[in-house]
Amino acid sequence: MSSPHQPLQPNSPGPSSEGSESDIELDIYELHPQASTDRQELYGTHQWKQPLTDRRIPLRNLRVGRASRRAAQRRPKEFDVENGDDEAAHGLLDEDSRPRNSTEVSQDYDPVSSHDKRRGQNGSSRDAPRRPSSQLASSGPLTDPSKPNQAASSNAQDAISDASSRNISIGQYPPPRFPPNAISNAKYTAWSFLPRTLYNEFSFFFNMYFLLVALSQLIPPLRIGYVSTYVVPLVFVLAVTLGKEAVDDLARRRRDAEANKEEYTVLRLQAPGTTSSRKRKAKRKAKRKANEYLAQEGATTRYSGPSHLEAIEEEEANLEASVTGSSKDFIRVDALSIRSRDLKVGDVVKLCKDQRVPADVVILKSYSMEPEAGEAGSEAQDGLSTAADNEAELIQKSSVASPGSPKQEMEAPKETGRDTFMADNNTVGETFIRTDQLDGETDWKLRLASPLTQPLDPRQFAQLKIVAGKPSKRINEFIGTIEYTPRQPEQSQPQDSNKGEIFKPDQRTLSAPLNIDNTAWANTVVASNAAVLAVVVYTGAQTRQAMSTSNPRSKNGLLDSEINNLTKILCALTLTLSIVLVALEGFENQKAMKCLRVNLDMGKTVYAWFIERDKGIPDTIVRTSTIPEELGRIEYLLSDKTGTLTQNEMQLKKIHVGTVSYANEAMDEVASYIRQGFIARAPDNATRFPALVTPSSSYHTIASGASTTRTRREIGSRVCDLVLALALCHNVTPTSEEEDGRTVITYQASSPDEIAIVKWTESVGLQLVHRDRQSITLRCIESSQIVVRVRILDVFPFTSETKRMGIILRFSQGDESLTSPVKDGDEIWFFQKGADTVMTSIVAANDWLDEETVNMAREGFRTLVVGRRRLSFQHYQEFREQYNEASLALRGRDTRMARVVRDHLESNLELLGVTGVEDKLQTDVKPSLELLRNAGIKIWMLTGDKVETARCVAVSAKLVSRTQYIHTITQLSPDVPASTALDTLSILRSKPDSTALLIDGDSLSYFLSHHRWEFISVAVLLPAVIACRCSPTQKADIAYLIRQFTKKRVACIGDGGNDVSMIQAADVGVGIVGKEGRQASLAADFSITSFHHLTKLLVWHGRNSYKRSAKLAQFIIHRGLIISVCQTIYSIAAHYEPNALYRDWLLVGYATVYTMAPVFSLVLDTDVDEGLANLYPELYKELTNGHTLSYRTFFVWVAVSIYQGSIIQGLSQILVGSVDSPQMVSVSFTVLVINELIMVACEIVTWHLIMVISLLGTMAIYIGSVPFLGGYFDLGYVWSWGFAWRVAAISAISLIPPYSVKILRRTLKPPSYRKVQGI
Repeated sequence: MSSPHQPLQPNSPGPSSEGSESDIELDIYELHPQASTDRQELYGTHQWKQPLTDRRIPLRNLRVGRASRRAAQRRPKEFDVENGDDEAAHGLLDEDSRPRNSTEVSQDYDPVSSHDKRRGQNGSSRDAPRRPSSQLASSGPLTDPSKPNQAASSNAQDAISDASSRNISIGQYPPPRFPPNAISNAKYTAWSFLPRTLYNEFSFFFNMYFLLVALSQLIPPLRIGYVSTYVVPLVFVLAVTLGKEAVDDLARRRRDAEANKEEYTVLRLQAPGTTSSRKRKAKRKAKRKANEYLAQEGATTRYSGPSHLEAIEEEEANLEASVTGSSKDFIRVDALSIRSRDLKVGDVVKLCKDQRVPADVVILKSYSMEPEAGEAGSEAQDGLSTAADNEAELIQKSSVASPGSPKQEMEAPKETGRDTFMADNNTVGETFIRTDQLDGETDWKLRLASPLTQPLDPRQFAQLKIVAGKPSKRINEFIGTIEYTPRQPEQSQPQDSNKGEIFKPDQRTLSAPLNIDNTAWANTVVASNAAVLAVVVYTGAQTRQAMSTSNPRSKNGLLDSEINNLTKILCALTLTLSIVLVALEGFENQKAMKCLRVNLDMGKTVYAWFIERDKGIPDTIVRTSTIPEELGRIEYLLSDKTGTLTQNEMQLKKIHVGTVSYANEAMDEVASYIRQGFIARAPDNATRFPALVTPSSSYHTIASGASTTRTRREIGSRVCDLVLALALCHNVTPTSEEEDGRTVITYQASSPDEIAIVKWTESVGLQLVHRDRQSITLRCIESSQIVVRVRILDVFPFTSETKRMGIILRFSQGDESLTSPVKDGDEIWFFQKGADTVMTSIVAANDWLDEETVNMAREGFRTLVVGRRRLSFQHYQEFREQYNEASLALRGRDTRMARVVRDHLESNLELLGVTGVEDKLQTDVKPSLELLRNAGIKIWMLTGDKVETARCVAVSAKLVSRTQYIHTITQLSPDVPASTALDTLSILRSKPDSTALLIDGDSLSYFLSHHRWEFISVAVLLPAVIACRCSPTQKADIAYLIRQFTKKRVACIGDGGNDVSMIQAADVGVGIVGKEGRQASLAADFSITSFHHLTKLLVWHGRNSYKRSAKLAQFIIHRGLIISVCQTIYSIAAHYEPNALYRDWLLVGYATVYTMAPVFSLVLDTDVDEGLANLYPELYKELTNGHTLSYRTFFVWVAVSIYQGSIIQGLSQILVGSVDSPQMVSVSFTVLVINELIMVACEIVTWHLIMVISLLGTMAIYIGSVPFLGGYFDLGYVWSWGFAWRVAAISAISLIPPYSVKILRRTLKPPSYRKVQGI
């Protein structure tokens, strides 16, 4: 590795051979006297007391990159590692075998000192100064470069270890084996496009049939006509299909490129002596301009850049700056704007609020970006301000000035603020992230920076090393370690400390473990109002999200498969007919079959055009235009919850305090109680502190003088107690943000339910203004005064097992410090809230709780029961002693701690009330689900959220009707006997129509692993299934399992990155453009903006697309069969002579100009309007039976084709009186064209202007072309009355009987669409 800041001179002599001494030996003092003076001052004179010859170095060693290589070449081969001098012997190698530590890297930076290091190997200068270049890397495995066997062994060990872990050096570029950080939803690459698409196309029988026939024409004995007539149609069909695939895939790539272009701030750690690529480009540009100027002036010489002495002077200045500076000064932190796709493993990324995490990262540092708060929490805020001032001062002192740098450097803020790269050493680096796009969970996740890295300056990140596990798809697991090697200053001259310092790695390496709490996976979103510095550990295909996502597959519709099977029958009929007639004219049917595929593909394009331009579903995008008919055959719909059915916006809608409930407009009465109850009394003269509100001084004493009845005072007291409990019993942290020039308080928490509750308490007049790990402060909005201040003694967080959350608080009276120890006489309270299933046995006996929770659950609310209990000082002390003792137990610690809490706190709590929180549903979700259910679609909700949450949403969204029983299966594990697990399915099997299933992820995993077919055979019969705590892989497995077991069409809809696997595994994937990203939308076949658009997509566009394609396919089959029957009748009459009935243009024109436009106009036909389709969704249900295009309808059309072909050709030959004459051909072909046009007109249900134009226009084109068909027709006979009556008679006999049968059947058994039309 050569130093980038030493320019190679174009006019310098070339390198000499290894043993050459031709270069002039120069004394470094003679080259630059000032450098010798500086070095004597810097290192001391005793280091330079060597013979003069030792101070001479070859001139070639001053050239670019030569010093390090010459030093390595001149090292004795027998050199080996000395004890205690490993670093002086050889460098540390990183993962890509580049020199990373002292010797090699310092030689690379410092060609002057490398000569002295070679002398040091002889023992003369063991204390020679060494540039601390290893600050850009951390320690790695030691290897001796002089021993290849050892290096090979080390590489082998590294390869083995890399299978389970990876070493990451902060700020360094990774080895090339790490994948790029690019999002890719494309199906094909440049190399795989043709093989995969051709394989997909020739997997259809008729394409393979065409290919074999075309190849057979290369054999002369089998050749019929021109080879081009067989090859060109096949190439055209493939070109159309492959072109559509290419266009769709290019569109996916363009959308991926938009996501990959998202820019992020990356902190680039660089040594001050290094020259950036921009600077080098600027030098080259200046040199080029100088040479252009010299050429214009007529100069014969060229500018070669700075001289040797200038380069040496620059290098000496850089070396002096690096040696005399501090350890932090050695590294310069540059803020670069880098695209997401260009992020590398080891890059340090700065993330802010509402910013998507572009890769899997480990959090190194988190610091607040809040503006200064107001009056609330003044003591805490003052402390934070002081810390921020100190940090800003530290940055100003340690910043590296780099004038003229082309990059935007990280400089100290000129004003005190939060947006600094320093953090208080005492802070814990907390931040919240939203993971709903990864795992579907609505709760925010708390993430922490490692205590080892949180207090570090970003310049010290270069001394960090992370050991991370191998890439995995487990989104809830991570194991790693982080190491920090501090650099300690060593005085080069103990007697004079002002001469300079040398920095060497400390022998101590500090390590800290890393777990899931220190990470943020790709596609999560930073929720806190904080800036996060994180290092990239996994990129691209190795991220958790990408590994949980299946590769996109090519999707073919069920209609294509059905037509493929019908084509096999057609080919069999053709082959049979050819064998019987001992002729090959049957191959003429190829053109009709080829037209079938072309017309269907063109029809799909038209359907996609209709969908994208429907104003009723704006911004809908068709990403896979080959399967629009599949939208009309859906029988199972798998839906995500968060962001798909719900908006993930919680609102507290109702409270109940025992005797009265409040909702909607009644909340104003709650606010009046709060205004009267939470009024801080004036401060005492002695203490000068305001008397704060406590539970014991609540509404009774404060508002006792008001002219209210006793009942109203009691109700008001209960309301105030409940609101106070809700404002204190939570884990919500308030943050301040600037909006429109004013400070606004927002809230952060792991649960959106808690945020909704705290927002509600603010709306009724009690605001949370400060919360940390030690205290909570509340303010009355009416008086703008602090009314409650408490100290947090203990917190018992909510878990899925306990289903409740508790907190112990000590209330302040206003005259004591919150940090003072707990003493006798303090007002200590225990508050708890949780699910009604667990709180019923904890609260005191009552007669209204069960009834009210059932009522709220019926309305779809998420209920929480709130209670409290006052603790005496002695009671609390006894609890703390036993709780601490249980927390030290080595076995059964969690169980013991839970038992202590249950015995001392969770008994006989005072019941304060019940709250009902609603998760806001997406627009028109309820009517949409009801319509889809009436259309015969079974709906499954797959979510990563909790069981209780999913149950409430299923009820509120009417996914489960009130008459249906919800059977719940949870916490099944392999330890459960098989008989017990199967018994849980017996209830479902007994009443499948009136039972819905609610199952959690563990139980689902158990069934999928051990009783897969037993489970799915019962589940597919149920009207609704709710699966909770599902991983992305489980969602995809369920979709695949339903498809495999039922052979029915499955649609999946979602909005997050965790839904991509499910969407790609479905027959039809629908993505919603979510608030947090477009991953699901980009990977889906159809992209919509809201869930209720799905109903129109399926019931209207899906139904029309399927019915139109079915009718179009039948007509094209009819058009091909009828001309084949005519050819057969002609061949029989011609004594099996292998002559064509219609030759050349007649055959081509019949399949294109004369019939194509009217037949293709059937893609515009509709049997009912949109209003009736939505009013009668049962019409959609009929399509799932496949009766529109089936073997029965196929053989009906075959029979019609045989009848009409026989009548047309037979009567033409009989009435004209000739088997092979131009008169017969003109009558037969004219009747054939008229017959097809009238058949199209008879099948149209709803006329469209384009249909009329196509029919009349085609007829006009045929009549206008007759004068040009003299080579095939007898034109004189065509304009005679004999021709006219024969054409009319044959047409009537051909058309009237089939149409009469159709009318009779429609009268006796009318189709459903005619029933709803009232016809």
